[in-house]
Amino acid sequence: MNKLFVFFTVLLLSCNQTDKIDQKTNDPPKNIITSPYVIVLGTAQDAGYPQIGCKKECCKEAWTNPLIESKYTSCIAIVDPENKQQWIIDATPDIKYQINLLEKESAIEGLDGVLITHAHIGHYSGLMHFGKEAMGSDTLPVYCVRKMKSFLENNGPWSQLVKLKNISIKEIIVDSTFNLNKNIQIQSFLVPHRDEYSETVGYKIIIKDKSLVFIPDIDKWEKWDQDIINVIKENTFALLDGTFYQNGEIARDMSEIPHPFVSESMQKFSILSDSLKQRVHFIHLNHTNPLLIEGSTAQKKVYENGFNIANQKQVFTFN
Repeated sequence: MNKLFVFFTVLLLSCNQTDKIDQKTNDPPKNIITSPYVIVLGTAQDAGYPQIGCKKECCKEAWTNPLIESKYTSCIAIVDPENKQQWIIDATPDIKYQINLLEKESAIEGLDGVLITHAHIGHYSGLMHFGKEAMGSDTLPVYCVRKMKSFLENNGPWSQLVKLKNISIKEIIVDSTFNLNKNIQIQSFLVPHRDEYSETVGYKIIIKDKSLVFIPDIDKWEKWDQDIINVIKENTFALLDGTFYQNGEIARDMSEIPHPFVSESMQKFSILSDSLKQRVHFIHLNHTNPLLIEGSTAQKKVYENGFNIANQKQVFTFN
């Protein structure tokens, strides 16, 4: 009897200890953040990771262990716990998973709007899920600039979303600032990119006296009429185009898709102080980009040089 008593006592203590260990290693309780924040919902290029049809080494592990290695398409959300509101920037092909992820992380149901950067598939095609075949939303606000607005209004199937009032397009004036609510301001700005159907914009999210700039797609920094060094200095966080790590990464003429290579960006940003380098987080990573591979030489080099790589579920606070 005594041995049996000791056995159950030890078992109970072990269970209690396990609970304590789990509590330490688990994520913080939901809603622990009480002021507005930004959360990353995806980090991959438009087609996600792994990419359709890719049988190469870069996607091999992601196909083998998709639950562990796969990445959603580049997207961030702005969350205001105080007013129980949330918005996403870009409607990606992974939007149903990303909204589900967002609701779990924020403990807030639904969306209060979508902001669109441009008309490439990874940034607006997810709007189809708000139509009658899927969610059937009611006048969901979609914020975009003029050419993007015209594209959605005048081309099917997007025009049907407007006609059936699944979405309500809110035109943004470039370089102006508007309020999402009393706590959050947004500013859009034009960036050079392949503008086949619409212009391309980046967004500056202003919360309190801090800001986050989001530029998932841009051509070479030298093509922009703004100095990216000053942009980094002027913002608390900078989520920047990291589509390709270096030249020759894909078997195409990369001058036709002139994103700034991460290797080029690191060289250009090398003049920044260590604290300013920490503001930079590379995002929108193509499936060929070795930054997607945990522990890769390229990934280590980014960190060694003082920069960061955006991670799914990463949170940026503005306290």
